[in-house]
Amino acid sequence: MRTLNNEEAYIRKRKRKSFVTSLLYYMMWIFPVNKKKIVFTAFEGDGGYCCNPRYIAEELLKRNEQLKLVWLVNNTEREFPEEIVKIKNNFLNRVYHLSTAKIWVDNSRKEYGAVKRKHQFYIQTWHAGVAFKPIGKFRGKLFPKIAYLVSEHDSKLIDYVTSNSEWCTKLYPEMLLYEGRIIKTGSPRCDVLIMKREETYKNIRKQYNLPENAKIVIYAPTFRGGSQKGRRRVFVEQTTLDFGKLVKALEQKFGGVWYVFLRLHPQLAAQLTNLPLKNAVKNTVDVSQADDMNEVLAASDVLITDYSSSAFDAINMYLPVFLYTDDLKEYIKERGELMWDMYSLPFSVALTNDELVKNIEKFDIDEYKKKIDDFSLEHGVLEDGYASERVVDLIEKSINIRGESIQEFKAY
Repeated sequence: MRTLNNEEAYIRKRKRKSFVTSLLYYMMWIFPVNKKKIVFTAFEGDGGYCCNPRYIAEELLKRNEQLKLVWLVNNTEREFPEEIVKIKNNFLNRVYHLSTAKIWVDNSRKEYGAVKRKHQFYIQTWHAGVAFKPIGKFRGKLFPKIAYLVSEHDSKLIDYVTSNSEWCTKLYPEMLLYEGRIIKTGSPRCDVLIMKREETYKNIRKQYNLPENAKIVIYAPTFRGGSQKGRRRVFVEQTTLDFGKLVKALEQKFGGVWYVFLRLHPQLAAQLTNLPLKNAVKNTVDVSQADDMNEVLAASDVLITDYSSSAFDAINMYLPVFLYTDDLKEYIKERGELMWDMYSLPFSVALTNDELVKNIEKFDIDEYKKKIDDFSLEHGVLEDGYASERVVDLIEKSINIRGESIQEFKAY
């Protein structure tokens, strides 16, 4: 008898677990669906009150429809509005609450084996709009079989995927393995960048005890790790970014006193109490444990990243973005060909610290804004600050709060 390799053995194990998971979902069907109940999850429970689900929840709370909002979270020490019921994201809790909710709102995949009942609605907001990293079929041979199976299973459950651009609407079928309804609403998480930037800019400085006129550069490297042929893992390595050179270049170009905000991906931050950085500078603040990336982004003056989709969020407020991609070749080898030619985008690209300094020195805001406007127009980007309202309109019609048919919802 042929010996199974590690990947095949792992997939068989996951399929057995998926079967048991499905059985428990079916068993939970003895409980009725609460037509006023909405269950939120972010980053598989690792995220707190964050990303697209957060701003959808805020809009629902603003409208005060007497709904029951439940949030599945791995760390129940996270802070949430008192109107939201915080539930530990363990297996039994997850199955019960998903089985008895009218609406599911998520920005990442549901577990392999999850089952949705008739007349439940699953709205997938995803955690990236326009993005660098290849996902789904765009990973080619680097797309692990188990990731394909999980993606395929989840996509069959989804009723609506929200999109922020014609680019996403066109590519999501291949990226998400999804053939259902895609609605161009914009990204709810970007509403804060457009509608509340001035307010958030002041609040973050007060929250972290910074001077009112302090300048903030946020460094947000992307998610590292993956599910190559087996178990998923998350890891971090020491960055080669020279923060001393970075701060000096920003001071000379833009003036002011600069603070470096360090931001890890939520699924890595959930495993670390602080960022293990050896080359930090004096005015360094670790904001990895802050729930919402875009809230911090709205308060920043410059973003440094590598392959994070936060770059495409930041340009909606014309925030200067500088890409530092010292491991570009290695990253492509591990992850697959990127969705864009990095040098065709509005951002400058640096492979070394010296290149990054030069890119900062020659930055031209007027040229940058024109590139952003041209890019947004070409790819049909919709980010106008009203995304949350559009998604909540969809939710209200799905719940049939106002006696309207779901078919009446207008796609933007």
